[in-house]
Amino acid sequence: MQKTFLIQEDVLTIRQLRSILETKQEIHLSAKAIQAIEHCRTYLQRKLENLDAMFYGINTGFGSLCNIRIGAEEIEQLQLNLVRSHASGCGDEVPPEIVRIMLLLKIQNLSFGYSGVRLETVERLLLYYNQDILPVIYQLGSLGASGDLAPLAHLSLPLIGEGEVRFRGKKMATADALKQLDLTPLSLQAKEGLALLNGTQFSTAYACWCAIQSEQVMYLADLCAAVSLDAFACKTGPFDDRLHQIRPHKGQIQTAASIRTWLQNSELAAREHPYVQDPYAFRCVPQVHGASRDALNYVHQVFETEVNAVTDNPNIFPDDDLILSGGNFHAQPIALSLDFMAIALSELGSISERRTYQLISGQRDLPAFLTPKPGLHSGLMIPQYTAASIASQNKQLCTPASVDSIVSCNGQEDHVSMAANAATKGYRVVQNVERLLAIEFMTAAQAMEFRRPAKSSPAIEKILSNYRKLVPKLEEDRILAPDMEKTIDYLRTLRAVEYDHIHV
Repeated sequence: MQKTFLIQEDVLTIRQLRSILETKQEIHLSAKAIQAIEHCRTYLQRKLENLDAMFYGINTGFGSLCNIRIGAEEIEQLQLNLVRSHASGCGDEVPPEIVRIMLLLKIQNLSFGYSGVRLETVERLLLYYNQDILPVIYQLGSLGASGDLAPLAHLSLPLIGEGEVRFRGKKMATADALKQLDLTPLSLQAKEGLALLNGTQFSTAYACWCAIQSEQVMYLADLCAAVSLDAFACKTGPFDDRLHQIRPHKGQIQTAASIRTWLQNSELAAREHPYVQDPYAFRCVPQVHGASRDALNYVHQVFETEVNAVTDNPNIFPDDDLILSGGNFHAQPIALSLDFMAIALSELGSISERRTYQLISGQRDLPAFLTPKPGLHSGLMIPQYTAASIASQNKQLCTPASVDSIVSCNGQEDHVSMAANAATKGYRVVQNVERLLAIEFMTAAQAMEFRRPAKSSPAIEKILSNYRKLVPKLEEDRILAPDMEKTIDYLRTLRAVEYDHIHV
């Protein structure tokens, strides 16, 4: 029987979100959420009976047009016009996995009861999520302040029967999907268009996806480092807990413990090695991986705060008889954290590429490029080129978006976060780091063939044995692109239960 997740039953964590997505849980509103939504809507309707009051975006224009009053008979048209006019995104389509998160986060955001939308509107969003009716959204168009306006307008178009969706494996006009489901479009009421468009759900959805993936990336970074340490005949002294207790950064201590666990009972690690010290890419794994681990822990906290926050404008406080205009849609916390996350992940890829380079360099009784006949065969020469190009691209993608701003809306919106650009850059960095770790793993696995019959730890040997069923050792030159893809796919499977004890 399929599990369900109740919105507003509890605080939504990144790990809960991962579980919801991976197990394809349906989501529903809790009784608390339903009460909050209806309570706020009832208050707003009562407030609008006072024809003298002006409320931004409810009975006024938007942005720099905020002082233009809209008549009661035109309020519905105002909301419809808002969604249509703001659906001005372009570029590549947002991946379906991100759209799903956007839908979930928009439902979560509206269910706190500070936005004034109708229950019917939230329930339609729920239906789209649970039926996997995914709006077609474009990556370009948000400045990360006043909310992710263009992407969220495209998210909202299917509510009014417009735009396009992906449904049952096909891209189609929303009208066609609604016809198949025997549904009619909604007519947006006062405040609803604005509540749908204001918010950080585009940037935050990308942030959540990156956060979910970063847990796996961190886990794999330690694994790949451990395999490389044994393959390169490295000392284990740099991972002694006593070293890290005198510089007690939490991530550094955790990383050293993770490496020790991976290498437990390794014959190769237990050997005496003649080298006085190892290169930094091996010796400083606790310090580099640990710093990234601490950075990722910090940004996860920021993202979880945002997931459980109200980010539209204006916000309605029924119990205080207040409607307040503010700036909770400004995505600066997400922009800064996404930039920080990209840098932290990029460094995991950067040090991984250096370990790859050392492994193919013909040192420590390993043949050049890890081929039995260097010269006749190029071996793993060129995968390192690929890794170098990816690592350099990451450096370029890590130029911070959050330090940028540009004036919009006739100067009314004069400082923006650029969180959306930070989000789409971060998405690419995550994918690139996954590729870099795969190249390192493939290289370290090949290097291990030259250490036989000596063995690494039982945990690592089991992983290498399963890997060799998919990617045979390199005896002579072959096309390596398929090997790299198979390695990426294999590493994605290593979150299995038997390896969970390694993740610190």
